[in-house]
Amino acid sequence: MSSEKQVSFQTTNTYSTRYTFSEKTKNVWFVFHGMGYLSRYFLKYFEALDPESNYIVAPQAPSKYYMGKEFKHVGASWLTREQTIPETHNVLAYIDAVAQAEQDALTQAPRIIFLGYSQGVSIVTRWMANRKVSCDHLVLHSGGIPKELTAADFAYLPEATAVTYLYGTKDQYITEARKTEEQLKGTHLFGSRLKIEVFEGVHEVHTPFLKKLQ
Repeated sequence: MSSEKQVSFQTTNTYSTRYTFSEKTKNVWFVFHGMGYLSRYFLKYFEALDPESNYIVAPQAPSKYYMGKEFKHVGASWLTREQTIPETHNVLAYIDAVAQAEQDALTQAPRIIFLGYSQGVSIVTRWMANRKVSCDHLVLHSGGIPKELTAADFAYLPEATAVTYLYGTKDQYITEARKTEEQLKGTHLFGSRLKIEVFEGVHEVHTPFLKKLQ
C-alpha cells in the first residue's frame, strides 16, 4: 500500500530584469511569461521599449523541463492540475519574494503595469486576488482567467485601474466560445473598466500593443 506525504523546505529561484530603474523611469512592468518560456528569453518582447523610461521585471516559473525530442531547449511551467493548491501557495510565496526584492521599483514608479501572457494570466490574477496588490494597468494577454476568482477578489482595486484583455484573431488556443467565456468572466470581475483589444495574429506576444502602452 502506498501513501503520499508532504514536507516543507526552502528553495531558490531566479528572475530577470531589463533596463535600469532610476528617477527617469516612467513605467515599471511586472510581467509573467507563458508555458515553455524562461524569463530571460521572454524579455526579448520588451526590447523595443524605451530603455530610459521603462523597467521590466519578469519572474521565472519554477518548474523547468526539457522541450522537444532532442532535449536541447529548456522551458518552464507555473502550475499544472497536479497538486494545484499547494503549488499555487509556493508560486505566490516566490512572487512575494520577487516583489519584495523590487519593492522600490514597484512602489515608487509613476506607473505600474502588470502583464500576464498565456499561462501567466492565471498567475498574475491569482497573485493580485490573494495579495490585494494594485497596479495602474493590468494586461491579460491571450490566457485564461481562473474560474475560482470572483468580483469580490478585485473589489479592492482603485477605479482608475485599467484592464485590457488582448488576443490575436488567429490564436489557435482561443476559440469563439473561449472568447465569449473570457469576455464574460473578465466583465464579471472588472466591470466597465475591462477593454478588449484584438490584433491580427497568432498566439504570440503582440509587441505593437506594448509599445503603444508605454
